[in-house]
Amino acid sequence: MIDLYSASTPNGWKASVALEEMGLPYEVHAISLSDGDQKTPEFLAMNPNGRIPVIVDREADNFAVFESGAILIYLAEKTGLLMPTDTKGRSRVIQWLMFQIGGTGPMMGQANVFFRYFPEKIQPAIDRYQHECRRLFEVLDGHLADNEYLAGDYSIADIANWCWARTHRWSGIPCDDLVHLKRWRSSLASRPACQKGITVPIDIKKALDAEKDGAKKFAENALKSVVR
Repeated sequence: MIDLYSASTPNGWKASVALEEMGLPYEVHAISLSDGDQKTPEFLAMNPNGRIPVIVDREADNFAVFESGAILIYLAEKTGLLMPTDTKGRSRVIQWLMFQIGGTGPMMGQANVFFRYFPEKIQPAIDRYQHECRRLFEVLDGHLADNEYLAGDYSIADIANWCWARTHRWSGIPCDDLVHLKRWRSSLASRPACQKGITVPIDIKKALDAEKDGAKKFAENALKSVVR
């Protein structure tokens, strides 16, 4: 059994989608970022950096793993799924995983901060991060023109990149004209494990739709977590 400490964010979804794809039993512990759950002593004992997600593997002496990329690699190696074991195949997956961790994730995160969360709109900062996100999406699109998935077969690299790319509208980045990226996004969106994973710990789309000014309130709560 895996304990998953997470919130409804792209990084959190990376872990829940992987767990669903691998068929591993897991128990969800919802973390409220706006309330500062990630800064409690109990959480910091699992992740000194105070970020989600974190998993605890009960079958491995309650071994804790933090950082979403490290979690994906750990789960892939634990199950033997979604990452090749040969050196070159494994490297291809890790390269595209690192592309997300070092590129689209941080850039989209900053685009969200300046485009969505900060009340003061600093246009040069918005432009800088949105333009870089668009460039990274173009890199993905170019690669996917000749590849069904990012690194051979479907892998943790696809999960990591998709969980962020699917939120491009929230970051204010148009990319529906990137046809290969759009095809790949749709392909992953049709997978049952992806559909289930992005509802953990809550279905954020339903929550936003159900509440008046839901997007505005979500952005306000997100700002609280950003400034903590």
